[in-house]
Amino acid sequence: MSPGPFHWTDTTVRRALGLEEVDGSGEISFNRISTDTRTLSEGDLFIALEGPNYDGHDFLSEAAVQGARAAVVSRPASGQEVLPLYPVPDTLVALGQLARFRRRSLAGTVIALTGSSGKTTVKDLLQAILGAQARVHATSANLNNRVGVPLTLLDTPDDAEFVVVELGTNQSGEIATLTRITEPDLALVTTVGEGHLEGLESLDGVLREKLALLVHLRPGAPAFVGDTPIELPQVARTLREDVQVVGFTHAADPRWRGHLGEPDERGRISFQFRDHSIHPGLPGHHGAQNCLLALSLGDALGLSMEEMVPAVEGAAPGRLRGEWLELGSLALILDCYNANPQSIRSALSVLRETRWDGPKIAVLGSMLELGDHAGRLHQELLTEAVEGGLDLLLAIGLFQDAAQALGWSEEGEEGPRAESGQVRVLTAADAEEGWERLAPHLTGSELILLKGSRGVRLEEMVPHFRQSYPAQPDGSTEPGQGSAGTGQED
Repeated sequence: MSPGPFHWTDTTVRRALGLEEVDGSGEISFNRISTDTRTLSEGDLFIALEGPNYDGHDFLSEAAVQGARAAVVSRPASGQEVLPLYPVPDTLVALGQLARFRRRSLAGTVIALTGSSGKTTVKDLLQAILGAQARVHATSANLNNRVGVPLTLLDTPDDAEFVVVELGTNQSGEIATLTRITEPDLALVTTVGEGHLEGLESLDGVLREKLALLVHLRPGAPAFVGDTPIELPQVARTLREDVQVVGFTHAADPRWRGHLGEPDERGRISFQFRDHSIHPGLPGHHGAQNCLLALSLGDALGLSMEEMVPAVEGAAPGRLRGEWLELGSLALILDCYNANPQSIRSALSVLRETRWDGPKIAVLGSMLELGDHAGRLHQELLTEAVEGGLDLLLAIGLFQDAAQALGWSEEGEEGPRAESGQVRVLTAADAEEGWERLAPHLTGSELILLKGSRGVRLEEMVPHFRQSYPAQPDGSTEPGQGSAGTGQED
């Protein structure tokens, strides 16, 4: 029997925050928890969060005008006299405490996902798989940090049968904190790669940070990891003997091992799993891997393959996460939501493996948050990118710096070339200049990958493509209409 509806009251707030309870009739009740006065509603409890560029304590008066019934604060502030207050040492910690209290009232199964790539995709796939037959609540977009994860739990409806929570990190200790808040019933680490090195310092640092999900998972809760890179299952097995490994290599457990087929005309790779031939809606090896991960978790949760396969086959790339946009005889692969070395290698693999009669071009924008490793990693990726399978490469931002560091100087109208001479390389400081450099080399028959970190905004090139190569009225997919991402986010 599921518990009755959950209500925030003065008593439950105090219990969650470890504050002394106050006797009295007619105690305060709250409709929901809010951290933003722009979306705050009548009857909310306002949490005055502090950040590098904002301080919720400056908005206590505004919160009161908007209808807040009380506020959680960590210091005295102007306007505090207009609201009942819950004083705490740290409002961000308090938000997590409230979320953990709410999580413990939930009757549904809580699933936590993390990884350098793929977590958003697997989250979306699981939401589709589970949502076909149950009530599911999941992380919205990629709100996966110490604010987003608590808000996901706090917004979970009472009748949710499954809660799928995405955990992100860019600094050591964050996954451990989020796992303690989430208290998952099942957990997955999709993969690890050299991302967020500015805060995590090295691949080993990323690996240890992501695997904190398994370290802090309750004993007996099912734990899954992907099979690549090989260090992921190797280290995971030293942390938990019962970890289950999913993938297409011999590192995967036989029960969770799939067998890859060949890519189709859009780079989608079919695979065999549990006597089923599966044709994913997502491109590339990473698309197949993410579908396999989602199917494996669904199987562990008791779903049948017959129920799950249509969801993964019907999935489409999400906005800027591998979208395919056809403009006449030219096509764009828009994969510029996020980028790290692992995801760029995957995107380039999709570009190379996709069957296409015309030239193939890669537009690579900066990989951000790599700290002191940025120069080395951009040079390594650029060197790999020109090794073959492409006709032209446009290096933008930090990739332009890498080209210059490699000595690929501007030479004539055709632009610089790699030492091998295999791929012509153009360079530009930003997306706008990138279009100006690229446009003269286009004939309208190219397949073009746009891949870079979100801050580079490579999608700003799309209007130029549209103007120069109008789409045919054939129902081609427009950007932003997909239902699931390719999973190559940080």
